[in-house]
Amino acid sequence: MTQGSLAPAESPGLSPGPISGPQPANLGDILERVLDKGIVIAGDIRVNLLDIELLTIKLRLVIASLDTASQVGINWWQADPWLSADAADRSGNRALEEENRQLRSRVKALEARSRDEG
Repeated sequence: MTQGSLAPAESPGLSPGPISGPQPANLGDILERVLDKGIVIAGDIRVNLLDIELLTIKLRLVIASLDTASQVGINWWQADPWLSADAADRSGNRALEEENRQLRSRVKALEARSRDEG
């Protein structure tokens, strides 16, 4: 009777190295998954003194890609004139510039008329 060996069996398709479990994901993979699916962190901070609520702070943090956020209806940056040129145009800047130009031309016309009369 022969005694078995502790060395791994020789097989053409398998390497004799150690058996490893799932490899840990790197930071890039984790970030890609979070941005793809999105994550919400919510919390409340309350400060009480003798059962009297002095301060309540509600914190909501959403981390997602722009595409994921748009899909779930979060698109506040599209209406913010500081973050979007389209929003700045929609917010009335062009209309104000046109009105300013018209008023300046009226003022120049009135100044010219007053010089001609005087």
